[in-house]
Amino acid sequence: MLTSKMTIQVIGLETLTSKYGDPIEIPCNKGQFKESDVTLVKWKYDKDGNILVKQLDQNATISTDVNYKNRVSIKKDFSLIITQVTMADQRTFTCMLVWKEDILEYPVQLTIYKVPSHPQITNLTTAMAIGKPTMLAQCRTEGASPAANITWFKNKTPLMTDGAAIKINTNVDVDETRLSTTTSTLEYTAVKGDIDAKFTCQVQHIWSANMDSSPLVFTVNYPTEKVNLQVVSQGPFKEGDSVTLKCTADGNPPPSSYSFYIDGEKKTVDSNIYTLTNVTRENTGDYKCSLVDNEDIAASVPITVEYLDVVLSTTGKIVKNPGESLEVTVDVNASGAAQTSWKKGNAKLNSLPKFDKLTYSDSGMYECVVSMAGLKETRTFELVVEGPPVIKNLIKERGEGMTKVLKCVVEGSPKPTVQWSVNGTSAESAYEHGKVTYSIIIDPKGNLTVSCTASNVLGADIKSINVSALVEDVTMDKQDQKDEYSDQTTLAVGIVVGLMLAVLAIGLAYWLYMKKSRQGSWKTGEKEDGSAEESKKLEESQSQKADV
Repeated sequence: MLTSKMTIQVIGLETLTSKYGDPIEIPCNKGQFKESDVTLVKWKYDKDGNILVKQLDQNATISTDVNYKNRVSIKKDFSLIITQVTMADQRTFTCMLVWKEDILEYPVQLTIYKVPSHPQITNLTTAMAIGKPTMLAQCRTEGASPAANITWFKNKTPLMTDGAAIKINTNVDVDETRLSTTTSTLEYTAVKGDIDAKFTCQVQHIWSANMDSSPLVFTVNYPTEKVNLQVVSQGPFKEGDSVTLKCTADGNPPPSSYSFYIDGEKKTVDSNIYTLTNVTRENTGDYKCSLVDNEDIAASVPITVEYLDVVLSTTGKIVKNPGESLEVTVDVNASGAAQTSWKKGNAKLNSLPKFDKLTYSDSGMYECVVSMAGLKETRTFELVVEGPPVIKNLIKERGEGMTKVLKCVVEGSPKPTVQWSVNGTSAESAYEHGKVTYSIIIDPKGNLTVSCTASNVLGADIKSINVSALVEDVTMDKQDQKDEYSDQTTLAVGIVVGLMLAVLAIGLAYWLYMKKSRQGSWKTGEKEDGSAEESKKLEESQSQKADV
């Protein structure tokens, strides 16, 4: 029961914060009074809003206020419990206590906060042009208390309105529930450096961590300033190849068609590719492409079609006789420096083959290889040196026991065959360089003459040799040859010795004559002039004899 003698004391103003939707406990004088000392407790809000009343030893009576009748309760320490707080609960709540002769009031200011939603991107564009202001996107967050802030970033760098290239407009709206919605739009003028730039918007709130939107990447459109022409096909190019050209521009979006200049003729195609087919050496030159609507923006590239012409003076199969000559020349006409190599069969030759005097060993397949810049030309000819057989030697050797081995060495091409005039065991060597050796083993029973007949399609040759049944036959032949050589040597030595003795005899006779003549003149007292004249005549006579 309240009386007129009671005084009302208002004690301070406490501030309390709660999260939207959570329960909140509002203390009454921090629970410093005992329940038995308090006659009456009353909770109210603002000035006239009654929430509940509790008298000593009685249950609390809750008002019919629709805002709280189902959401409030009171604890023993007189604290007020409110469940699921809303923005409407952001007000001043007062706890009034009747204690002894006093009325005490404890006001509490309740503040409600609510975390904003994640950023939402709307009104998103897809492309922006260089130098042209473009509304890129709108960033929105809602359901916040207090209101959230929005900041735009480019590549993690915050953007600020500069009134020219960057314009940011931000609006905050509060709905009937006292929750705010923040909306920010970004208008941006792009530069070429914004290609692949990442834009984000960030929601900032005092009661939550910063929240970023997903990165936004925009297509940046700008005009072409330069074109580039490249050769797609892999060179070097030879006659008959196809060459593909590709023209590209640095503008975005790129042009859909280009002009190509082929042999001075302009060709416009609805792509950036042009292919030259079956090129020849006449296609060597500079090629150009440009924009269809601006021929001054152009690019060019040189193309070289490599060629290699080889003419060999000798081709096919060439048939020659031994001793003849053959001149081989190779004429090379190429677009660059060419390398020439020669082979005979599998053997490498050091230079162009020269045949001043052909032999059988010159026969074979010759190959000339000329190469340059990925090109290679091969020319061949077959040289055949042919001639009738010639028996170069026919010899006999001692075999086993009483047998004799006859060998017939033959040159010729095609390969000669041999016919022996006797029977025996025959064999032949390998046919190399036009030469082959045929052999036969015989067992003669007496003296006989053996013939070797060599033949091919071009002729024949024959030689004979005497063969004896004696074992010493081969030895005697060799000894006869040795004796004949020895006799010739002995004869030559005898002639030389005889000449030397004759000269010595003539010299001795002349000396005796001169001695005798001088002795005679000393005895007769003849004049010296006469003896000198006689001496001169004698010398002339000796000289003539020596000449004879």
